Amino acid sequence: MNWFTNFLTSSIGQKVVMSLTGLFLIVFLVVHLTGNLQLLAGDGGKAFNLYAEFMTTNPLIKTVSYLLYAGILLHAFQGWAIWRKNRKARGPHRYAVKVNRVAGTNGFAASNMAWLGTIIFVFILIHLYQFWLQMKMGAIDMVTYDGKEVADLHGLVAATYENLGFVIFYVVSMVVIAYHLLHGFQSAFQTLGLNHRKYTPFIKAVGKVYAIAVPLGFAIIPIIMYLSK
Repeated sequence: MNWFTNFLTSSIGQKVVMSLTGLFLIVFLVVHLTGNLQLLAGDGGKAFNLYAEFMTTNPLIKTVSYLLYAGILLHAFQGWAIWRKNRKARGPHRYAVKVNRVAGTNGFAASNMAWLGTIIFVFILIHLYQFWLQMKMGAIDMVTYDGKEVADLHGLVAATYENLGFVIFYVVSMVVIAYHLLHGFQSAFQTLGLNHRKYTPFIKAVGKVYAIAVPLGFAIIPIIMYLSK
C-alpha cells in the first residue's frame, strides 16, 4: 500500500484526487438542482417535501450522501494542500507569476481557485447548518400527505428566502461557484489526460455552459421565492 499512499500524497496524485472528486461534485450539482427546482412547483411544497423525504430515508441515497460529504472534504483539503505547495514553490516571485497568469475570466478563476474554493466551503457549511442540520435535529414543522408525515423543509426554505440578505448571500455564492467551475470543469478533464484536439474544444464549451447554467439555476430559485412571497 506504500505506493498508493505515495501516489495520493504526490503532486500528480493530489491533482487526480482533486479532478475525480470535482467531477463527482459536478454530477451531484445537477442532481441537486433538479431536486431544488421542485421548490418552484407551486403545489405548497408537496413535491419538494416528498423529494426531501425520499433523499433522506432511502438507504442507497444515504450511502451516496456520505460519499458526498467525504468528497467535499477531500476536494477542499486537497485543494488547500496543492495551493500551499504551489505558493511555497513560487517563493518570493509568486506575485509576479500570479500577474502573468491572469488573462480574462478564466485566468481570474485559475489564479484564485483556492480563495474561491474557500468561500464555497464556508457557504456549504452555512447551507448545511441552515437546512440539513435543522431537519436532522427535528427543528422544523411536520406536514402530512396522504397519511404520511414528513418534514416541511419547503416551509423552512421559504421562510429563509424571505430574508433579502440571505437571498443576496446565496446569489453571490452562486457567482463564486460559477467562477470556480469555469476553470475547474475543463481542468479536471485535462488532469486526467482526457485531452484531444478534436474533443477538447467541445469539453471547454460544455464546461462554460455548465458553469453558467447550473449556478444560474440555483440562483433563480431564491430570487423567485423572494419576489413571490
